[in-house]
Amino acid sequence: MSTPQEKAAHELLAFYAEAGVDALIGEEAVDRFADAAEPAPAPVVPRPAAERASLSATRLETRAPAAAPLPPDTAAMAAREAAKSARTLEELRDILATFEGCELRKGANKLVFADGNPQARVMFVGEAPGRDEDLEGLPFVGRSGKLLDLMLKAIELDRRGAYIANIIPWRPPGNRTPTPQESQICLPFIQRQIELANPDILVSLGGPSAQTLLGVRDGILKTRGRWFTYNTGTREIRAIATLHPAYLLRQPLQKRLAWRDFLAIKKALSA
Repeated sequence: MSTPQEKAAHELLAFYAEAGVDALIGEEAVDRFADAAEPAPAPVVPRPAAERASLSATRLETRAPAAAPLPPDTAAMAAREAAKSARTLEELRDILATFEGCELRKGANKLVFADGNPQARVMFVGEAPGRDEDLEGLPFVGRSGKLLDLMLKAIELDRRGAYIANIIPWRPPGNRTPTPQESQICLPFIQRQIELANPDILVSLGGPSAQTLLGVRDGILKTRGRWFTYNTGTREIRAIATLHPAYLLRQPLQKRLAWRDFLAIKKALSA
């Protein structure tokens, strides 16, 4: 049985891991409570002015300049052009893997592109990956993903009969909510992904997905269960919004509403 100190240490480490901390400041542990006297500092010998100038110039030359992030409007325009050039889902994934316009990719472990069958008739789109998805590089593989699998099974579907993605393909630090600028930068990629997958039914999982893809302003409890028309530019797709599995884990009584939505999806697939 662990002591209260060990339990607290484990909880603190879990908090750091969830916040995205993946490295220690120092390579060796330092006992800052040791009673040993600190050694006297070594005397500072002044360098000649010419030598100091040479050292400063060398440091400036070897220091790699940090690339400034693109302005949001420029990044969104670059995303539109890049997404438009993808002719297949494989090309779109490769383009996303090298796209520098979204700062989220710098703090993420892996690109979370999609899972399931891209030829499926139904496509599910959430908002952004979490910690488990960031580690595995697949959407909906954590607790909410397991619930989504059960919801699919309830209407006789699984990941071989569905295509699953997110609006944001990189995990925001600490699972924070993506900013509107980040969503707008990534929007052209998910729009092109939907166009290339070309499903018969599009399902928005959660309010942010519905607001971004379907253009609604109401909350998810008012939006869910309603049918919309999503225009890919080449055809119109039937679309519906439902509750995100992560929300259902926090509010299990609302599963009855999601069940109605999934029955509507099953009926539409059978039509």
